[in-house]
Amino acid sequence: MPLTPETLTRHELNGLHVRVADAANPDLVGIEGRVVAETLGTLSVASADRVRQVQKQGSTFEFALTDEAAVPARESGTASERGSETAGVRSGQSGPREGVAYVTVDGARLLSRPALRTEKAGDSQWQ
Repeated sequence: MPLTPETLTRHELNGLHVRVADAANPDLVGIEGRVVAETLGTLSVASADRVRQVQKQGSTFEFALTDEAAVPARESGTASERGSETAGVRSGQSGPREGVAYVTVDGARLLSRPALRTEKAGDSQWQ
């Protein structure tokens, strides 16, 4: 199954570029980098200077999908620009990139064991 905005929550998240759009802890908002590890309740995000663990529950994540994942028609929850573009790019953050689909996902939808979430077949709450 190809990685598309519609199937993002059914795929491996390690290696994807992510930004914390909202979080219960305001210090975590704006963290961006690559997902380097995922557990039942957290994502570990590596930025240029360190790795931060972010709780899934109570957080909203913005994933950047590139290549063929950005090509399909934009669906609900998918944008060609990041949600922060209306507020401007903060210092240390990258701006929008060409050919990238930004998908916003409520962390509560990711609360499961990563292996089980990616292996489920057929109709699923993740679709």
